[in-house]
Amino acid sequence: MAEADGVEDRKPQSDEAHSAFTPPPGMEPEAPEDDQPTSEFALPAGAEPVQPEPEGSAFATPATYSAAHSPPAYTPGQGFPVARMKESPWQDRMRTMLRMPVDVRPVPDLVQRTAETGPAVGRVLDLTLRIGELLLAGGEGAEDVEAAMFAVARSYGLDRCEPTVTFTMLSITHQPSLVDDPVSANRTVRRRGTDYNRLSAVFRLVDDISAHEIDVSLEEAYRRLAEIRRNRHPYPGWMLTAAAGLLAGAASTLVGGGVLVFIAAALGAVLGDRLAWLCAGRGLPEFYQFVVAAMPPAAIGVALNMTGIDVKASAVITGGLFALLPGRALVAAVQDGLTGYYITASARLLEVMYLFIGIIMGVLVVLYIGLQFDASPRPEEVLEIQQRPWVQIAASMVLVFTFAVLLQQERSTVWIVTLNGAVAWVTFGALHYAGDIPPVPSTAIAAGLVGLFGQLFSRYRFASALPYTTAAIGPLLPGSATYYGLLLIAENRLNEGLGSLVNAAAIALAIAIGVNLGSEASRLFMRIPGAASAAKRRAAKRTRGF
Repeated sequence: MAEADGVEDRKPQSDEAHSAFTPPPGMEPEAPEDDQPTSEFALPAGAEPVQPEPEGSAFATPATYSAAHSPPAYTPGQGFPVARMKESPWQDRMRTMLRMPVDVRPVPDLVQRTAETGPAVGRVLDLTLRIGELLLAGGEGAEDVEAAMFAVARSYGLDRCEPTVTFTMLSITHQPSLVDDPVSANRTVRRRGTDYNRLSAVFRLVDDISAHEIDVSLEEAYRRLAEIRRNRHPYPGWMLTAAAGLLAGAASTLVGGGVLVFIAAALGAVLGDRLAWLCAGRGLPEFYQFVVAAMPPAAIGVALNMTGIDVKASAVITGGLFALLPGRALVAAVQDGLTGYYITASARLLEVMYLFIGIIMGVLVVLYIGLQFDASPRPEEVLEIQQRPWVQIAASMVLVFTFAVLLQQERSTVWIVTLNGAVAWVTFGALHYAGDIPPVPSTAIAAGLVGLFGQLFSRYRFASALPYTTAAIGPLLPGSATYYGLLLIAENRLNEGLGSLVNAAAIALAIAIGVNLGSEASRLFMRIPGAASAAKRRAAKRTRGF
């Protein structure tokens, strides 16, 4: 009891909290220091104190930070938006992730093996830029070029990559983490050429790099890329010249010409092609090459008109225009504009405008000279197109076939695009000639089918859509409206001539928009088996602040 009273007397007078390591009042600490409880954070005997980090920027790398073992920067509450996309084509997967902000993109799934120290950042970026250069030089759209560059970088383990494509400049930036310095590289496209065989080979290389079941090391990728660069064109020069002549002859038949007109148009296109090659060898800009190439068909057409032979001389000039109109560049320009790449689209449209002006100048010079020698062309003759369905279908197929040869396409794709062009012309003829629908909507619908079928073929073969669509729009090009406007301007009927040129521009835009709309329709309605609903490409939201 006394012992209890003693304990009671030693109780503190208040219930306030005190340190667990402070002796209660009235109790002396014991002499041995080791038995006294100490803090877990106390510095052990013999250890040197850690120097505090100097104060600096909030973005400075912490002393204990390791970029190799850093966690993902951010994970959305609902999870990553791309969860099951391995079954979809790499183009769809990369387009989807390009639309995402950098901090919400899924961690890259390492497809190709890298060294133990990690991927060789410099070499991967260089390979990515070289692949993008070949695609952009071949006429591929900016969005598809960025998607290919993004696929290559992520396949070799580079996260936080941002590719950027403009008309002549490619750049890519890689930032390992939020606190590491970014690495940037760029490349300039000096020369552009049409070679869809090379374009298809580059697409196959990107497809193999993105595939899990195919092992493509960096050395193997460089070797294959070097082979693609050194690869010779599938068709010799003489065949390209002959294809240019056959294209012009088929186009002249399409607008009502006969056998003599076919021969004259083919001869004019061959002479124009050879003169353009001569100017290119002398280093003249492409603008002057188009001016020179447009003159021989126009001169032969004016000469036939002056001889008084009963032939449709205007079809000779129209056929020559079909071989020169830059339909490929126009489709790529409109596609870039519709997908949000406005700088590249503006530059390509400016290029199309310059080439178109070059064609106009070449034809107008010849027409003015012909009028001075009492040539009497009839502008209304251009619009008098005799309906010969079977002949025109055959001519459209020849036109598309030769156009595909000029684009240096693979032999396996030539027949497919020829059938696609025939479908386009049959659709246009049924709508415009049989259904009396105006030419602009008829052209847009026919071009939409071209884009739809071309996109389906390309997705089936995991390749670019350009080899399946570009040549197929050849029969729809506004050669007749262009020549009709030029002839009216040469006769000093400016208002009517400018109106016809505006109509030709409207038809050209209808072709480009129709092709793009058909391609987007295939992506919109076609489901990829096993792909997640989030695999759809997000549209660019730049209008009215959204």
